[in-house]
Order: sequence, then C-alpha cells, then structure tokens
Amino acid sequence: MVRVLIVDDEPMIRQGLSKLIRQADAAITETATAVDGADALEKMREQCPDFLFTDIRMPRMDGLELCRRVSETYKDVQIVVVSGYGDFEYARQCMGWGVKQYLLKPVTRSAVYETVGKLLEKLREKQPGGYIPLSTSGHWLETLDQAIWLLQEEQIEQTLDDLEHYCREQRMSVRQLREFVAQLQDGLLQALNRRDVYPLESAPSQTDALIDEQACYTWLRQETGRLTGLIRGKRKGNPKEPIEEAKRYIEQHLSRELSLEEVAERLGLNASYLSQLFRQVAGETFVQYRTKRRIELAKRLLAQPHVKITDISHEVGYADHPHFTKTFKRSTGYTPAEYRGLLGIQG
Repeated sequence: MVRVLIVDDEPMIRQGLSKLIRQADAAITETATAVDGADALEKMREQCPDFLFTDIRMPRMDGLELCRRVSETYKDVQIVVVSGYGDFEYARQCMGWGVKQYLLKPVTRSAVYETVGKLLEKLREKQPGGYIPLSTSGHWLETLDQAIWLLQEEQIEQTLDDLEHYCREQRMSVRQLREFVAQLQDGLLQALNRRDVYPLESAPSQTDALIDEQACYTWLRQETGRLTGLIRGKRKGNPKEPIEEAKRYIEQHLSRELSLEEVAERLGLNASYLSQLFRQVAGETFVQYRTKRRIELAKRLLAQPHVKITDISHEVGYADHPHFTKTFKRSTGYTPAEYRGLLGIQG
C-alpha cells in the first residue's frame, strides 16, 4: 500500500526503474511516472506519493526545482535523486531540501532494492500501524481464496474476523485500510480466476465511498460473499470441493462407461481444467482413478462365490468381457478366474 512517483524525461529509464521498484517489495502497490518536474507536481496534486524518485536534468522544471517545491509543500514525501555521475554536485544541493537518498545511473537492481528497503523502514517508523507484513496479507489471501473456492463459509467468516481484529489493532488510517481491502479483493479475484474455471468479473468500484473503517470491513465482507455466491451459482449449488465430488460421482456410476466430459458438466467445470485438476489433486488421471475403483469393486465381487465373473464385468462397467479380463490382469497380474482361485474359490 505504498505509492511511488518516478520522474524522468527518458521513457526507457522510467519504465525500467518502475519495474525494479515494484519488484523490490510487495508493499509497493502503485508506481506512477512523470516526464518532468512540472508534470510531477500536477500528478502529486491529484494523488500524493509516499516516495519520489527524480532525475536532475529535465525540460520545463528540473529535479532541483522539483525537490525544492516538494520539500516545501509535501514534507512527508521521501525523495530519491536518480542521476548521472556528472550531476553529483547538483545532487548535493538537493540534500538541503530533505533528500536523503541518491542513486547513480545506470541504476542496479541491488541498489534499488537497498534504497527501497531504507525508505520503507523510515515509513514504518513514521506510520507504525500503516504497514501489514507481506506474510500476513499473503496468509489471509491464500486462506480466503481456498475457503471461497471450497465454499467454506465458516472459514471465510473466521478469517474476516481475524483480519478485522488485526487491522484495528494496527490503527490503520481510513486511507490505508481502504487501499488494503481493495488490494485484497483484487488479489482474491485474480487468484480465483487463475484457476481458469469460471470467469469471475469484478464489481463496479465502490472504494471511493468507503469513508470510515466499518465501511471498509463491510465492503470486504460483501465482496467475499459476492464471489462465494458466484462460484456457488457456477457449480449449480454444489458446495463440495470439485475432486471430492467427482470421485463420489464416479463411485456412484462404476457400472457404466462414465466420461470425463459428463463429470465436468455435472460439476459445472471445463473438462480440460477438471482433467488437469484431477491429476494435480488425486495424483493420477481421471481414467486411472476410474479404472482403479472398478478393479477394487471387481475384487470385492470376486470374493463372493455366487456371483458369476461375466456378471461382474458388467457390474463394473465393462460390457466387453475380454476387455475386462485384460484390464484386470494388467492391474493385478491375474485374470479374474486366477484371482478368485487365489481366494480358494473354485469356478
């Protein structure tokens, strides 16, 4: 939830520095750019950044003048001068205007990471309640993503209660809290859509209307409820985890040829996604699992002397008896008759 403004008249430098700064720490949620000092001041009037990275030599308004004006008007903004070796004397003049950090071009990844780390540390000292560790926010995002996907409403409510309690203890400002819940909601939407199962759309933005703490918490609960409802609707009301439900459906229909496409349609899923998810979760393909369950059922039936082997092949979904015999032997090493013989059953 930290904003950065990058000021440089060279597009490649702006883009490269923006990328490095975003990679430096997940707390950096927004990097805006400006082409010179005048452009930067206009953008700062609209939305003030936490950190300002600026070049020295620029048209219209150079970095020296920009630093002077920012130090007078935006005293809480931390300024970093980014310039070439030949401009070092200019950079030294900026130190009188509150500039504490200096990056020499061409900037390196390690230098940017180190500088961002120092800036964030100072920001946390000024705003001890305004920074949520990445591990904490990541835990909430992962927990809510999983709970929403599995339609675990009690887990969702418990996580939101824990989140609200934590944020209240941190004494976050309304602006910080508003940015955090908006970022968390966007992360949830992206995480759910990364499964590439149901295309979930974001609701019209209402974060500007969140004028106090309670409004932020209420909005986040409404959004998690909306996402949960969308998934429940896509699954046609089925609250169970997809692979668990797929296995149950297979179990109920072992006696006939059951296709992956039929199970996917039953669950409201894309067939290719279900195939991929099944392998990932179950550790085997849909067909391998179905065959394994058929063979296990066949073994139980073969242990019953009064049941004919030909009837068993139909009972476990093989209309072609030779195919059943071949599949059974490939799975167990024995034909159905040989397996029954091992059990001491004749005929």
